[in-house]
Order: sequence, then structure tokens, then C-alpha cells
Amino acid sequence: MTKSMKINLKVWRQRNADAVGNFADYTVDASPDMSFLEMFDVLNEQLIQNGLEPVAFDHDCREGICGMCSMVINGRPHGPKRGVTTCQLHMRSFKDGDTISVEPWRANAFPVVKDLSVNRSAFDRIISAGGFISTNTGNAVDANTILIQKEIADEAFKAATCIGCGACVSACKNASAMLFVGAKVTQLSLLPQGKPEKESRVVAMVNQMDAEGFGACTNTGACFAECPKQIPLSVISTLNREYLSAKLSGK
Repeated sequence: MTKSMKINLKVWRQRNADAVGNFADYTVDASPDMSFLEMFDVLNEQLIQNGLEPVAFDHDCREGICGMCSMVINGRPHGPKRGVTTCQLHMRSFKDGDTISVEPWRANAFPVVKDLSVNRSAFDRIISAGGFISTNTGNAVDANTILIQKEIADEAFKAATCIGCGACVSACKNASAMLFVGAKVTQLSLLPQGKPEKESRVVAMVNQMDAEGFGACTNTGACFAECPKQIPLSVISTLNREYLSAKLSGK
């Protein structure tokens, strides 16, 4: 039988973006084999049984794919483990009797919806500004019809693993979105299908990023350190290079 562990939680509660939030204290009996979100399910069941309002938090796939599980756990986006999302974090990463603080992403561009849930539609608007290929590429072709060097394909695929969770923004002292935008620009600019629009794309996406109120990048590397998919900092270099090239060409 799995040993139970007592966890003391300090959870951020906030009714909406305009309300004043505060930490609320809770105690939960959890199993070391539970995921962090399953532990929150237990907490919410406990609150509902006591006639209290459950904690609002974002979640969907619970498989580390969608990036919805946005929580700052003991000051770190997605918690103490590197390369995992909150839903992939298990309670065995903590000790019996631990006190754990849980907060939402902290960024002006990610206003709080309620409690731990934030509005990340700013990312959607950046993608809508240019993170796509609009040229007519015709029907799907056979594999390897368009030959791409392995090194380029690997770099593009690595950038494409970004799930847009926003941990990079939450970790950055300036709330910069450069790692996210850099990943999307890098992914498309490296591949033949994305090259025709690469100049207009990068300018449109950077302009939208600035309009959303994200901060500037000061190269501290906190974004990479907390990114659950370990997107490399090189995508920021690619973004800067592509943007400078586009502006010099008059875009």
C-alpha cells in the first residue's frame, strides 16, 4: 500500500483580473504516485464537500502535450523538475509535511482569469499575426520529395516542440516572449515552405508581441531553464537575425 503524505498548500486565490488576490492555506493528504494536478483534484473535492469554492486551474491533456497546466510552484514555472510540465510532476518530488506555494503565471500580458487560470490569448494573436504559411502548397506530396538537410530538419523540429505554455514568460524578469516567438519563427524560416514569407512573418509577429505588452529580452536564460520542452536559446538569436534582415530589406 502506498504511503500517504500530508502536504500544506499556499494557493493563490483571486476572483478575477480586477480583484485583489491572496494566498489561502490548505492541507491535503496525497499519494506520492499522484500527479500534481491529481493532488489538486483531491483538494477541490475536499473543498466542494465542505461547501467551499474549488480552485480554478487550467488543464487539458494531462500528458505534457498541450501546455495548459500553468502553475508557478515554489517560485518555478511547472515546479522543481526540469523538462516537465505541471501535469507530469508527481508528488514524490516533494516530502511529507512540505509546504508548497502555488501561483499563476505573472505577466501583464497574461491577466488572471480566476485563481491559477490566466488568459494566454496574447500568444494566439501573435500566431495569427504571422505564425503560419499562407501560400498554396498544393496537395500533400510523397515523403522526401523536398529534400532538407538533416541538421536543418532537426533544428526546425526542435523549435516546433514549443507547446506555447508561457513558462518562458513567467520565468523572465521582464515577462519577455522572445523564446516563444523565436521558436515559431525559427520553425518556419528554416523550412522551404516557410521561406517565401519569412520577412513579413517575423516583422508582423514581433510587432504583435510588442503590442501585447511583453517585455524585452535581456538574455538571462531563465526562459530556457524553465521551458518544459527545453527550447534552445539559439531560437532567440535566429529571431533577432531574421528581424534585422527583414528590416534592412525594407519590410
